[in-house]
Amino acid sequence: MIDLYTWPTPNGHKIHIMLEEINMDYKVIPVDISKGDQFDPRFLKISPNNKMPAIVDLDGPNGDPYSVFESGAILMYLAEKSNQFLPTSRIEYFNVMQWVMFQMGGIGPMFGQAHHFIHYAPEDIPYAIERYTKEAGRLYHVLDKRLKEADYLAGKDYTIADIASFPWARDPGRKCQKLSDFPNVMRWLKNIEERPAVKRGMDVLADQRRDLSKGMDSETRKNLFGEQQYKDH
Repeated sequence: MIDLYTWPTPNGHKIHIMLEEINMDYKVIPVDISKGDQFDPRFLKISPNNKMPAIVDLDGPNGDPYSVFESGAILMYLAEKSNQFLPTSRIEYFNVMQWVMFQMGGIGPMFGQAHHFIHYAPEDIPYAIERYTKEAGRLYHVLDKRLKEADYLAGKDYTIADIASFPWARDPGRKCQKLSDFPNVMRWLKNIEERPAVKRGMDVLADQRRDLSKGMDSETRKNLFGEQQYKDH
């Protein structure tokens, strides 16, 4: 059994999808980041960077409970635990790892900055909007070029590389991009969206989703982007 501390964000959806794909029992423990649940001392013992998702594997190594934070690390942990979606061949393994790291170091941070400055910043900053919109477009082009060569990011098989990138890439419009400009990404997204486990994973905490781009109160903004982030918790 996995205790899953999460919220319906792209990083949260990665782990929802993975747990559904490997058919592993899990208990959802919501971490409402708009209310500051990520700063709860009990959660910080599991995720010291005050970010979700995080998991506690109640049957971890040696049969003891074991906690994992950072979504990329969680995907790798679950893949190795279940022997699914991560090949054992060294070449294929590192093909997957390269694209997982591409998501962790590129797509996640850069798409996140695009989301922030386009939708959430309290004032328009043209330089930042242009900078991250262009970078988002560049990253989509990298994806599209790769997916012209292969069915999935690491090759012919669906892996944790695809699970990592899918929730971030699925809505180009939020980054001021047109999906029609990326036909290979479009095909890839459609194939993944049709997977039953992906549909189930995307439904986790779906009733809690809120479009904060339409406005947020001061407490929410403080918890997500303000001074709460910088306190010694």
